[in-house]
Amino acid sequence: MQRDSNRKIALERIEILFELAEKAEDKLADRYVYLARKIAMRFNLKLPKTLKQKFCHHCYIYFKPKRVTVRTSTKNKAVEYTCSECEKVTRYGYQRKKNK
Repeated sequence: MQRDSNRKIALERIEILFELAEKAEDKLADRYVYLARKIAMRFNLKLPKTLKQKFCHHCYIYFKPKRVTVRTSTKNKAVEYTCSECEKVTRYGYQRKKNK
C-alpha cells in the first residue's frame, strides 16, 4: 500500500537524520532533530524509544555529552536527563528484570 511505503521511507529518513546529528556540530544537530520531528508529525509516526531519548523534549536540542547531565535516581527508579540549555529534567523509568 502507498501509505505504508511512505511511512517506511519516512522512518528511514528519520534514522538517517539522527545518525547525521551524532556527527554534526551542535547547531546543525539541532536542525536535524527539528527536521526529524517534522517528518514524524507529517506522516503521523511515533519515534522509536532509542531516538526519543536523544533530544530534549522541551527545547529540542540534540543531547551530546557536554549538553546533558545523565544520572540515575533510585528513589524514582528512573534515568534523569538534565538539559544544559533549558535546565529541564526528563525522566525515563526503568525496572529491574525479575529472575525466575
